[in-house]
Amino acid sequence: MSDLATAQNHAFQLARTLMVPITLFRSGDEFGVLPSDELEDGEVETVAEYDPFQFGPAH
Repeated sequence: MSDLATAQNHAFQLARTLMVPITLFRSGDEFGVLPSDELEDGEVETVAEYDPFQFGPAH
């Protein structure tokens, strides 16, 4: 994913679907998303973390 807005949307939707925290990260010139527990500290540049429990249950 190279577009930040698209990556943010995917991260939010993935968090709400899986009901787990999702990290939006940058690696070089690209953005990506993964469940937060699958990333090691310092492995990538974290942009944001989306916690589905901050926004209520997924619909």
